Amino acid sequence: MTATEPAASDAIATDLSPQPAPGATPPRTPLAARAAAELVGTAALVAIVVGSGIQATQLTDDVALQLLANSTATVFGLGVLIALLGPVSGAHFNPAVSLAEWWTARRGGAGVTGRELAVYVPSQIVGGILGAVLADAMFGEPLVKWSTHDRSAGNLLLGEVVATAGLILLIFGLARTDRLRFAPVAVASYIGAAYWFTSSTSFANPAVTIGRAFTDTFAGIAPASVPAFVGMQIIGAAVGLALVAVIFMRGRADAE
Repeated sequence: MTATEPAASDAIATDLSPQPAPGATPPRTPLAARAAAELVGTAALVAIVVGSGIQATQLTDDVALQLLANSTATVFGLGVLIALLGPVSGAHFNPAVSLAEWWTARRGGAGVTGRELAVYVPSQIVGGILGAVLADAMFGEPLVKWSTHDRSAGNLLLGEVVATAGLILLIFGLARTDRLRFAPVAVASYIGAAYWFTSSTSFANPAVTIGRAFTDTFAGIAPASVPAFVGMQIIGAAVGLALVAVIFMRGRADAE
């Protein structure tokens, strides 16, 4: 989700080069290292979401406080992960973001290639599953227990479209306006807010959605609800890209 920060010795050369798209990384970064960063980052993100949810339910029965604890941990954790791993892989941690970048690259912009997409997405999904298993292990829960938390209602699906569209609009809007340096704070803040203003509590991420199906805890989602959630997230990504094209339109100034 963030552009690579240049080394001081490369500052002059970097200043003369075009600003990379969200997630763009230096050619010298091996694809294996980027895949590892995406796997570890997504695993850590899901571990934060699931683990803080378990912790919250053990400390209080107040659902509002549980959600507050869950969202607060996610905000801080996500911000740290983007700041740490952004210079390596772009810190996507999200197939919807990777897919949006691939689509942008296909249309002549900067972004991941088809080969990179084919590596990023499986890494993110595996990371999401491992993160849920790790969280369950830390709190003495069954390592794999399918969630029974049904999230199939239509209003929740609409919430996922809104959450994902907003996320894509934010990331690619920052890229279009050369402000990707704010991504760790901006993206984490948006997700924290979307926990509260969307009906679905803002999964906005197919890999996280799949991972959360493996835990029957506060943050879980029933496997039967996963396909619809992922479908709405893909639709949301398309809506977000359309909004970027309209709001941050590039072209000549209108004729007098």
